[in-house]
Amino acid sequence: MIKKVSKNLTRKKRHQRVRNKVQGVAERPRLNVYRSLNNMYAQIINDETGQTIVAASTLDKEIKAEGKAAGNKAAAKLVGELVAKRALDKGIKSVTFDRGGYIYHGRVKELAEGAREAGLEF
Repeated sequence: MIKKVSKNLTRKKRHQRVRNKVQGVAERPRLNVYRSLNNMYAQIINDETGQTIVAASTLDKEIKAEGKAAGNKAAAKLVGELVAKRALDKGIKSVTFDRGGYIYHGRVKELAEGAREAGLEF
């Protein structure tokens, strides 16, 4: 009997392989991306202390006020810009990008480009 493996389980395994190599430290924290069907989430995490320094998502007031759909590329770019703005306010200029096991394409790519355009380096 053939066992079916879900795409999300495959993504989680891929993410775990990357996370064994990628660590966020105080000088260069990790920008983590999570993508659901309807929303995008981004966090900047210091793995040494296990704390989330900055977070943004399509559920934030600033992005919901735009009145656009939350699960598209335009919304992902807004999340990237918002997380970068919040990070720069906290004094974080450089991060390590953790794509969360997702392919660097579509909404994940737009979030990264939005963060770069807003001044974050990675």
